[in-house]
Amino acid sequence: MPTSRLPTAAGCTLYPAGEDWDAIRVPRSVGLAAMAILGARCGAVVEDPLSTAVYFFTPVGTASAWEVQNTRALGFDSAVTIPPARRVEGPGVYWRMCPGEDGWLTDPQALEAALGDAFGPRVGAQIEAGVEA
Repeated sequence: MPTSRLPTAAGCTLYPAGEDWDAIRVPRSVGLAAMAILGARCGAVVEDPLSTAVYFFTPVGTASAWEVQNTRALGFDSAVTIPPARRVEGPGVYWRMCPGEDGWLTDPQALEAALGDAFGPRVGAQIEAGVEA
């Protein structure tokens, strides 16, 4: 993967993960629910309509320990397309949540908990836990 930032034809920039942040790729519907659960604790989020995914940014090193099913951790040797600063709607990649004064990052433990709530319990999880509906 590139070690420098590469501009794209759409005005976006391909940034390497694992340098300033890691990214967590999440299916769009679950990611939007997790954003709502996180509220003010949510850092910057990029939406890619073509892949129907959103990307949360976490501290460097998160990707190496990330084990949440149905998500993909992007660290060293990965890259994320970052839209121009003020692009908040498509077409193409855009900011679902712009970086704020506190930066880009979402706490990985808070994100993991929000994703757990957003994905909901697995089918049969209540029975496995000894709870019957």
